[in-house]
Amino acid sequence: MSAPVRTALPITFQDVLAARERLRPHLTPTPLRQYPLLDALVGHGIRVSVKHENHHPTQSFKIRNGLNAILGRDAADRKRGVIGASTGNHGMGVAYAGRLTGTPVAICVPRNNNPEKNAGIRALGAELLEVGATYEETVAECGRIRAERGLALVHSTNDPLVVAGAGTMTLEILEQEPELDALVIALGGGSQSVGALTVAAERKPGLRVYAVGASGAPAQYESWRCGERLTGMKADTFAEGIATGSAYELTFDALKAGLAGFVTVSDDEIYGAIRDLLRITANLPEGAGAAGLAGLRRLAPELAGQRVGIVMCGGNLSSAALARAIGAPAVA
Repeated sequence: MSAPVRTALPITFQDVLAARERLRPHLTPTPLRQYPLLDALVGHGIRVSVKHENHHPTQSFKIRNGLNAILGRDAADRKRGVIGASTGNHGMGVAYAGRLTGTPVAICVPRNNNPEKNAGIRALGAELLEVGATYEETVAECGRIRAERGLALVHSTNDPLVVAGAGTMTLEILEQEPELDALVIALGGGSQSVGALTVAAERKPGLRVYAVGASGAPAQYESWRCGERLTGMKADTFAEGIATGSAYELTFDALKAGLAGFVTVSDDEIYGAIRDLLRITANLPEGAGAAGLAGLRRLAPELAGQRVGIVMCGGNLSSAALARAIGAPAVA
């Protein structure tokens, strides 16, 4: 089975190495673990490795993105402050970096966003601005506020420093398990997947990277399927990290050229994967953090007999979503 051609990458492997040097004093490598019961659940002779990005200080891989985006900027940008739009994890990553470096941070989130993620952003010292009914509207409002205040923008996807930060995750994975055949990664904006494609092109060209999206937020999948970048589509899923209504300029061409495959999963499948991961690994994933397992179960016949990595990319599940996942009464 041949790997797709790695073309149209928006960053270089040297960018990822530079990101790792910036992050090294501040983050420790996260575990990559195997669980025999997970292998049995997936079946088809697949050996599953789980990358526990939920073990970061902000419980998400996006701390890599936020830290690299701030540490890689010049002193002038840091002094005047930065702003970004987020459904939570990107905001916490940037807020963490702002607190670390003394950089003023403002984060725009949609109204009715995950309240626990909002609290996490505030607790890290960032200004939280609840604007826009959807993430796409929040992004537009963020742009307006950035222009009014003269802040530097840290986009969750369209920023080479962000994508390079995400690439450090796959660099770790391949050092921890060099014999992996494939990675199955939840896809929101695409920084994880494009980071993985960049590292694979240098370190393991045969590694196949698969994406998983939410069926209720099909913009990235439909863009990949038809080969055209789509925007402004619906995003109806509880999994905030993959509730994406558009494909993004910086990552789209690399995803189109480099992904080995792309599947979408329902919210019910994601809730089931949350329950399975909680039961088997004793770790709590958020929706996007469980999407890799849900997608792998769809892809299992194609990946039979292979070593496959999935990513628990975040663990910031809301109390309401947790209650639904485990069938408990909602917490008031």
